Amino acid sequence: MKLYHCPQTRSSRAVWMLEECGADYEMEIVKIMEGEKPAHFLKENPMGKVPALVDEGVVITESAAICAYLADKFPEKKLAPAIGDPKRGAYYRWLFFMAGVMEPAFIQKAMGWKAERQGMVGWGDFDRMLNTLKTEIPEEGWLVTDHFTAADLLVGGTLVFLSQSGLFEIWPAAEAYGARCTDRPAMKRAQEKDAG
Repeated sequence: MKLYHCPQTRSSRAVWMLEECGADYEMEIVKIMEGEKPAHFLKENPMGKVPALVDEGVVITESAAICAYLADKFPEKKLAPAIGDPKRGAYYRWLFFMAGVMEPAFIQKAMGWKAERQGMVGWGDFDRMLNTLKTEIPEEGWLVTDHFTAADLLVGGTLVFLSQSGLFEIWPAAEAYGARCTDRPAMKRAQEKDAG
């Protein structure tokens, strides 16, 4: 497996997930922040974004998709409920909530964008996103199962990042949940690799 990665970007989620899986992988740094987009990278991923994971000729982009792919590739790590498990639906919900609601709502708020036609904005708005998290983040434990999953990696990791923005005040349950997610040994290894 090969991961195209740029440190301190959304791609860090993929490094964390690879470490959670104990995967054997190589990493190629692509300095997209400096405008670096080598031809061989663009051939793999014409969007020119990171992360991009190549596994046996299959290219997977988008951090949530990479996490879902890896969770299914390494079922022994139990980072996703099994297919057929009723908890699989909630698991999918949170993977896509992070990518389709949390990030767009945060960016909209940070940039000060207003939606002229609110019904056309699929992620709702920042306040509804935050209220949903306040309702759903558990006081103890994890979002979907009785153990950590890729949904926790994505939601918890993103929540920790967003809490540093100054756009909202993190509440105690979310702070504790974020700490449970980011205090994992795999996250520490990923941070070391991310730091170079």
